[in-house]
Amino acid sequence: MLDSLDDWLIIAVVAGILFYGSSKIPQLAHSLGRAMGEFKKGRLEVERELKQEATTASVSSSTDSAAH
Repeated sequence: MLDSLDDWLIIAVVAGILFYGSSKIPQLAHSLGRAMGEFKKGRLEVERELKQEATTASVSSSTDSAAH
């Protein structure tokens, strides 16, 4: 029935108009865009920290094995 993303998007827009009215849609879209941007920044920061920890752990383990 609702197989594609487009179908869900249309339903979400119609539901948004029914619940919030057409005047609130731009505000909701703006808020959603900002939230997605913050989520992406947070995800990139976590990925960067994980890479840094993995690099530090691999350097530490290679130093430990060389000392023994």
